[in-house]
Amino acid sequence: MKNELNCKVSQVVQVSPMMKVIRVTPIGWELPDFIPGQFVALFLPPSVERCTEATEQHKNSPEGKMIKRAYSIASSSKMKEHVEFYITLVHSGALTPRIFNLQIGDSIGMGNRFVGMFTLDNIPEDKNIVLVATGTGVAPYMSMLRTDAMRRKGNIAVIHGAANSWDLGYSSELTLLETISPNLIYIPTITNPEKEPGNWNGEKRFIEPIWQDNIVEKGWGFKPTAENTHVFLCGNPRMTSSMTAILEQEGFTEHSHRKPGQIHVEKF
Repeated sequence: MKNELNCKVSQVVQVSPMMKVIRVTPIGWELPDFIPGQFVALFLPPSVERCTEATEQHKNSPEGKMIKRAYSIASSSKMKEHVEFYITLVHSGALTPRIFNLQIGDSIGMGNRFVGMFTLDNIPEDKNIVLVATGTGVAPYMSMLRTDAMRRKGNIAVIHGAANSWDLGYSSELTLLETISPNLIYIPTITNPEKEPGNWNGEKRFIEPIWQDNIVEKGWGFKPTAENTHVFLCGNPRMTSSMTAILEQEGFTEHSHRKPGQIHVEKF
């Protein structure tokens, strides 16, 4: 099964011109158990056509070899019928322009090893968590929230940044979760409000100044500290790097195997 196109595309949702949510359904095999926050490889052969929006491919794949990339899972780990992904089109990429060209019913390959340490597994349930993302970095958080994170005893904050409102994937679901959950706050922010077709009444700043403005403290009613909160960072490397530096100045430490900490960074 290693290089077989062992799945079918069962749903495609165009979130924005450059972002899609796709669901992949295994054909003839069962999904293994995985932990929310983990990722898995998707793959296609080079013979699959790239979408019309694609530009010249940055790097050609060896002829005949599958093109593989790892993507974070957005669906619940309790969902065994399909796996959901939130994917950004890389115009010069090898795989995403091919994925963007797929239709419902088309074949795609998916690995059977779900891996990664970017999970809530070792975070005590009474600790608060802040889930910070840009773009499709929100995907692993959706898996967490859809599985069992909403039953945690601590508070949850989701801070999601994008260029425009239409790039804020899962915003409707996150807004609903905020409405029905007393312990969750959702803070979307955009950086190009001038391009909005209508009025945008939410945040218009980058994530770093939002954090430094104590927006989570205002929402929770108390300050997140290294003693009571774990912070997860996923998305643009510039954001994860600068947020790590800011958090370290506030007494948080980056988590590692050798030295447990409160800053958890997903590094691709």
